[in-house]
Amino acid sequence: MTLVSLVGSFLAGVAVSALLWRAAQAVFDHPVLRRENVRGLSVPTAGGLVLVLACFVPVAAVQLAWLARWTGVPIELRLGWQPTLVAVLGFGLLGLVDDLIGDHGSRGFTGHLRSLASGTLTTGALKLIGGGVVAFIATVQTGVLVELGWQLVVDVALVALAANLANLFDRAPGRLTKVAVIAAVVLVAVGPWSVVEGDGLRSPPVAALFVVGSAVGLLVPELREQIMLGDTGANAVGAALGLGVVMALDEHARVGVMVVLLVLNLVSERISFSRVIGSTPGLSHLDRWGRASG
Repeated sequence: MTLVSLVGSFLAGVAVSALLWRAAQAVFDHPVLRRENVRGLSVPTAGGLVLVLACFVPVAAVQLAWLARWTGVPIELRLGWQPTLVAVLGFGLLGLVDDLIGDHGSRGFTGHLRSLASGTLTTGALKLIGGGVVAFIATVQTGVLVELGWQLVVDVALVALAANLANLFDRAPGRLTKVAVIAAVVLVAVGPWSVVEGDGLRSPPVAALFVVGSAVGLLVPELREQIMLGDTGANAVGAALGLGVVMALDEHARVGVMVVLLVLNLVSERISFSRVIGSTPGLSHLDRWGRASG
């Protein structure tokens, strides 16, 4: 039943976001949302708002099932929605601020921290601070922690770093969504196939797959350069996947994932992911697949 729940959640995310995009497409034509993309075209940004709105649908469905006392809903479908909504909503709003009024003069951890040290709060620094707070609130609500301690620090950092790394991959149409799908497949493969109770509650990443599916629901218009996920969507997708890792894997695995995410975030300060992808034949082909620009 778990595989059905995972696939169903993913497909539901695709359908909900695709329908929401069709309904809200005219809203994104507003000039305030238009930004130049990587090819210099004027494209509406903050398409991630669709993902944020999409997440309210399964949360409402789960609450409705609880109110109606529907006992046939599998347990894996009842877990993880509230913390995922907190993460998606919180990181999405922080990203929206950056999409609308972001100052991109300071980039990377060091750039934002230098600006903060000099008394200037950039939107990037706001995301760093606010993202930590949102990651803390969402992580505490997962129920995976038996007690507060160093593992909480690891998990909060994991979610925040995942959100930031996703933003670093969102540099070309469809790139982040493709990376997110690969990450989701890996998470499903290594994660539990049923709810595990013991030292901490572990559950299949059903909610995370819904968010990734929501991004896939926007993939075609994104590849056609009709919309950009923006920081709004990138942060939301990354945070949802990070939270999925926290809820699915054991403590040792989460420490390993956090270290990998930290290294990748630090490496990005010196090395351009776009340059690496563009110079690697297999990755370059996958990256360009489906784009209007080829």
